Amino acid sequence: MSCFSGLFTQKPLAMSVSDAIGQTPLVQLKRSLPAGAEGVTVLAKLEMQNPGGSVKDRIAKSMIEKAEADGTISPDRTTVVEYTSGNTGIGLAMLCAAKGYKCIVVMPQLPPMKERYVTVRKFGADVHLTCGAKGVVGMKEYTEKLVASDPAKYWCPQQFENQANPDIHFSTTGPEIFAQAGGKVDYFISGVGTGGTVVGTGKFLKSKNPDVKVIAVEPTESRVLVGQPHTKHAIVGIGPGVTNSFIEQLAPGAEWKEGARGIIDEFLHASTAESGAWADTLAKTEGLLVGPSTGAVMKVASEVAARPEAKGKTIVVMFPSSGIRYMSHPSNGPVNAEAAEALPAPPNMDPEPLFRWNSADKKA
Repeated sequence: MSCFSGLFTQKPLAMSVSDAIGQTPLVQLKRSLPAGAEGVTVLAKLEMQNPGGSVKDRIAKSMIEKAEADGTISPDRTTVVEYTSGNTGIGLAMLCAAKGYKCIVVMPQLPPMKERYVTVRKFGADVHLTCGAKGVVGMKEYTEKLVASDPAKYWCPQQFENQANPDIHFSTTGPEIFAQAGGKVDYFISGVGTGGTVVGTGKFLKSKNPDVKVIAVEPTESRVLVGQPHTKHAIVGIGPGVTNSFIEQLAPGAEWKEGARGIIDEFLHASTAESGAWADTLAKTEGLLVGPSTGAVMKVASEVAARPEAKGKTIVVMFPSSGIRYMSHPSNGPVNAEAAEALPAPPNMDPEPLFRWNSADKKA
């Protein structure tokens, strides 16, 4: 059989970028697993393979197309506005460009937002920056005031409350994982930003097998879903510091504390430092360039894989986005400093010497 035989059995021709969203690869991890994980299968769902580069493309499509179907929005009269740590904003900006909508993305004014800012602007959307110290609360306040100033013009998808968020994961992400894993999924691990991914995907997998263990991951510094205080962290995309409606709905009115909540069996965590270290490990051992939120879920997956009860089981881990989106993140500080030294501005254009730099020398 030709090594190219499988290339022509993939997704059909996409009539728009919206049609290219989903059906991302599920890849088995091997070299990054700890010594105690022998006999455990760990599979990574590579959501960076969506056209906008993250899992948030799914909810951007779902929220916009549901609002279009309801007659709530149309390109001739609507400006889409959303507050976000970046990935949802990029997905919305991409789809708005493809569909002809004006778009405003509200983000915190923080240096790690650089790649997200540039990407949103390249899609033609505007960026409004709010006080970084006020976090998601400040972004929400600003966005609500903007939308209220002209409700006929501005529309906010409200990713933290819009049921189209978890619904798209129930109808697409969960079925994809189940089919790709051949129906064998024993654990599903996902970080929590809005909570839509873990709730929607988890509900589908539980509907197929009630014994699937669903694990939600927060930053160690911001475990609000188990009743602990929010403090500063640098795991962009998860741990916004507020509880969210999708997880609240799993047990309405219940106390936020350790233990199971609805379909979520455990709330585990990783620190900023651990997340950065695991992102480096995945790049250097699996060839997977990922960001800190992926590092966080992988840290938790490595611990779960080392449990005695995980032997012979299959763990599916959600990898939400590519590390290319985090080059300005503090976790990449050393290599950014090295690159600045290696590639000075202006460059030295003298013809001699020919050889100028060897990155291996920096490892000494």
